[in-house]
Amino acid sequence: MINNTLEADLPARSSLAQYRINPYQCGCASAATAAPGCTTVNLLQNGAFGATVPVTPSEGAFGRNDRRTIIAARWEHDIDANTTWRTQVGFDERNFNQPFYTTSSRGSYPSYNVLSDITHRGDVFGLPVVGYAALSYSAIDNHISLFNRAPYLGPRLGALASNQEAAQSNLGGRARAEVALSERWTGVLGVSAENTWLTGRTLTYAYSAAGTTRMAADIDRSFLNVAPELALVYRPDDTLAFRGRVATGYATPAASQLFVTPAGVPGNNTDLRTQTNLGIDLGVDWSPLPELRLSLTGFYEFFRNELVTQSPGAGLLSYTFNAPASEHRGIEAGAEWAFSPGWRATAAYGLNDQFYTRYVEQLSAGSLTARFDRAGRLIPGVPAHQLLARIGYDQPTGPLRGLGAFVEAVYQDGFFLDNANQLKAPGYALLNANVHYDTDLVGSYAKRLSLYVEVRNILDTAYIASAQPLANSISATTGLQNGAGVLATTTGSIFAGAPRSVVGGMKLAF
Repeated sequence: MINNTLEADLPARSSLAQYRINPYQCGCASAATAAPGCTTVNLLQNGAFGATVPVTPSEGAFGRNDRRTIIAARWEHDIDANTTWRTQVGFDERNFNQPFYTTSSRGSYPSYNVLSDITHRGDVFGLPVVGYAALSYSAIDNHISLFNRAPYLGPRLGALASNQEAAQSNLGGRARAEVALSERWTGVLGVSAENTWLTGRTLTYAYSAAGTTRMAADIDRSFLNVAPELALVYRPDDTLAFRGRVATGYATPAASQLFVTPAGVPGNNTDLRTQTNLGIDLGVDWSPLPELRLSLTGFYEFFRNELVTQSPGAGLLSYTFNAPASEHRGIEAGAEWAFSPGWRATAAYGLNDQFYTRYVEQLSAGSLTARFDRAGRLIPGVPAHQLLARIGYDQPTGPLRGLGAFVEAVYQDGFFLDNANQLKAPGYALLNANVHYDTDLVGSYAKRLSLYVEVRNILDTAYIASAQPLANSISATTGLQNGAGVLATTTGSIFAGAPRSVVGGMKLAF
């Protein structure tokens, strides 16, 4: 059982220009006296229509008050020495109250899931086989009310903007066989299939001096997805393994994505399609010495109808669209070296190159509309290079056994914020340190105790922790695409990372 409560004040996502001036939004208590670089959001004065007033996050009392409760149980039974049957049932309830930006979202996501699987070890045509089969069913109900925000006097609600009721259910199965073809070769063959049903309705309300109008958007869709996979592993000796894998995957749009339009407001976006992909992986694992492990993997993935999410601007809801064709390619490299008793060095590097191969974006402003070919452009929000390097020591013996520490450096490359690749968020490098202690608890109901203290961002570097991709736009006068200068001043994108901070915690294992 897990019960987690989150209560937090929230800043507003700033523009890149504001981040450069005032990354931590200091001196932003009031819009009237705001320091340079402060982000403000325009809220309707009467909470329904008409004139707006700029407010800072403090004046708007932006925040989140969420609770999530998970209750689950698993039953496991050995039918015989070679066959294990497991069944897991879980209930997951998410309640949220999120009065931030121009709207306040309130509702719940009650859901449950059932998974039953069986694993059998045996022989097929004289070859050792580990077989796995599973059936699963899950369902989630969406209950979301979206209110306009009203300014001042705390997290005040304005008029009801939309009301969403939706249900999603999934029925699926998976089968997988791992076959020892010889002492050196292992093959894997598997397939997954899932059917998803989505039904629901969103009622959207618009207000004016003349009265209220209501519009409805309905969904009643189903998606059938099948994803096979094939993998081979070759081990010429105990220190070396070559891996190859070909697999397909899919992602079904969620009900919430079907009810937000490209304008960033509740409405009809029900034409979204399932994302599918075909991926090829080739890799090698090598241990030239008992204390040294090296790994290298290259991948290439071909996507159809990739689900891409971006922000249309300040205070608006993020929306999702399908990119007709795109490709992801890169490498993942890792190394682990236990060079002395208790000492360990770890390094990991990732190269991730994601780009559109077929996507024409249509932009409108006023009476003008223009189309732009994004083929060859990088997908926004994806850093090309990421690197982690860590060195640490854990006392292996004696009265201080379990006491350890490490220092690590983390690097992330910059990335583009828009489909036209005009504006780029800068990368960063951070230095962190950790001291920890792990011990077994003898004669106690709890079995193990873990304690830790971390100093994060030791050098107090200002960096971008999260950046929402931005929608490009055109001039309502000329129809030409607006440049990087317009994007750089578009709010609704950037959260700065935390400054130097000290974090401590504990964990009990029962």
